[in-house]
Amino acid sequence: MNTGKITVLISDDHAVVRAGLRALLEKAEGIEVVGEAEDGHQAVLKAKKLRPDVVLLDFAMPRMNGVEAARQITMEASSTRVLMLSVYSGHNQVQQAVDAGATGYLSKEAAGNDLLLAIRKTSRGVSFFRPQLSKPLRPQSKDAPNGHAPASSAATLTGRQTQVLQMIADGYLTKEIATLLRISRKTAEKHRQALMDKLDIHEIASLTRYAVSSGAVASNRPTSVPLVAG
Repeated sequence: MNTGKITVLISDDHAVVRAGLRALLEKAEGIEVVGEAEDGHQAVLKAKKLRPDVVLLDFAMPRMNGVEAARQITMEASSTRVLMLSVYSGHNQVQQAVDAGATGYLSKEAAGNDLLLAIRKTSRGVSFFRPQLSKPLRPQSKDAPNGHAPASSAATLTGRQTQVLQMIADGYLTKEIATLLRISRKTAEKHRQALMDKLDIHEIASLTRYAVSSGAVASNRPTSVPLVAG
């Protein structure tokens, strides 16, 4: 039943952050939280099932990062808007989010003051960015499917290869990657080898450094809880 409220899916790998966000949103008029996800993979599945107006998406999450999740959500649930919420506020991270199709980007430090406004604006397709950036963002490529361009640093990787890259950088072994992705160990090994061949990187340490520099994973991901207004 359509209640006329803005429906929101919260996705963050920290339960305390999800709880803080839910507490803030449940006090707001005209906004309804319809679900939660603890990683990017789950966010994509729930976005496709629930079709919320807005997915509040953490930038750095296990299994699938926010950038890849945003790309898949905007491609497979086109009516849903993505608002990226992150402790990272650099131009490169914001550009990656825009390239993946995010409508807005909000630093967790600013969430207490701007979150409700950001959700209401992005639900209407109006861009919202905090903090303000020192230089303009590059627009989405018109040649990309649905106007969503892949992140330039990892544009040659498939979605599956991006997942494998993130898991390797997060320290998962091939057997564990196979279990998490529900594929055979042999298939996981093939994905890993194809990834290394494509990037011409054959050492785990170098692959991890590439993953961080390309934005596939974030280094030293801190936990930050948005302030909940009383």
